[in-house]
Amino acid sequence: MARLFISAAHKSSGKTTLSIGLCAALRARGLDVQPFKKGPDYIDPMWLGQASGNPCYNLDFNTMSAAEVLCKIRQQAHLADVTLIEANKGLYDGMALDGSDSNAALARLTQSPVILVIDTRGMSRGIAPLLLGYQYFDPSLSIAGVILNRVGGARHAAKLREAVEHYTDLNVLGCVQESPELTIEERHLGLMPSNEQGNAAAHIALLGKIVSEQVNLDQVLHIATQARPLTALNLSICQPICRHTLPQTRVKLGICQDAAFGFYYPDDLEALEAAGAELVPINTLTDSTLPRLDGLFIGGGFPETHLASLSANQPLQQQIKQAIEAGLPTYAECGGLMYLSRSIMWQGQTAPMVGVIPGDATLYPKPQGRGIVRFTETEHMPWPHLAAPNQSAQMAHEFHYSRLDNLAAQGRFAYRILRGAGITGEYDGWVYRNLLASYLHRRDTAQYRWVQRFVDFMRQQRQGLWV
Repeated sequence: MARLFISAAHKSSGKTTLSIGLCAALRARGLDVQPFKKGPDYIDPMWLGQASGNPCYNLDFNTMSAAEVLCKIRQQAHLADVTLIEANKGLYDGMALDGSDSNAALARLTQSPVILVIDTRGMSRGIAPLLLGYQYFDPSLSIAGVILNRVGGARHAAKLREAVEHYTDLNVLGCVQESPELTIEERHLGLMPSNEQGNAAAHIALLGKIVSEQVNLDQVLHIATQARPLTALNLSICQPICRHTLPQTRVKLGICQDAAFGFYYPDDLEALEAAGAELVPINTLTDSTLPRLDGLFIGGGFPETHLASLSANQPLQQQIKQAIEAGLPTYAECGGLMYLSRSIMWQGQTAPMVGVIPGDATLYPKPQGRGIVRFTETEHMPWPHLAAPNQSAQMAHEFHYSRLDNLAAQGRFAYRILRGAGITGEYDGWVYRNLLASYLHRRDTAQYRWVQRFVDFMRQQRQGLWV
């Protein structure tokens, strides 16, 4: 299995842009490219998935064991011509001092050769000690090559290449020139998602063209073929992690997928289908009615950038509110929680929303919650447990600039926050009738099964529900 691990010395080095370009360029060669992204992230995987033509899956030490990470790669990439894993932040960055959750740890676990993307602005001979430091900090790591990014011109490229080749044994795989064409628009949560950028396909094609012209793809592919075999795992370990049993009773789950709501993990969607849910797409911007449903899932996204369209679609908002009031099992994350509130206020504009949650979502200049969340479930958690109730701490992720202000009542909460912000700083997971809405982004993994519980909850509530 040919594999690459694309990392950098620090964040904002351009590795995501180049990873997208590599996926597009290799795909243009007729190769089947399977992308992965380290950590909890929705936006970068959307771009990588569109560029490669395959869903991009997350590899996250916070919610996955080492065995599950390897199983995920084996499961999704065993038929691919090349696997590309994109890091987050810098190669040695992570929360743990010993680096056990770093990008380097993931590269080592997956036996993947590392290609470093270096932002070379303002740099010449100084690139050599930087690269030597990265090599010698962890000699067990295979750093196989470097892509020089944001290069100032031919003379700058020559000086950089000369320094790298003279002082190190690293291959210079390409010198990518500084260009506005390589820029993907950014805003408060990072890159603009590809589902909102109307010219995403054309931009991806352009990135692929630039990378194919300025990066030696033959050398990149040769490095990928040098990846060592994945650590041998007994199939009995992978099966309970990767295999789902298809139940007999299927349920219809509406899922809001449009320009406002697009934050869904592809393996969560696959797990929902495997658990027996038929996914029924709903466009909150254009659909005026709800189809017949057994449940509703409103994921994260950017409802604040679509205030006018969302608030103008009053018929759908009223139907969603009536459905929740009638007991339709509903799960909402972050942007979905904001949509179900009374209103959203952003950049001086306020727009009415569904109004099931008695609070107002206000966006602030700085993040109100960001990073890994540790939480336990309270007695108000509505979903059934797969076994005995789990009182141990679970892990999820949050990244939101909004806060739920003017909450009219204390209400019931499904989560007690041990680390993170949530809704109140102490609690998250607003429970009302059969609605669970939170700032947390949960991911269905072997340690933290939420999909089967939600689908089972839909089955339990199926009789007598509004449809």
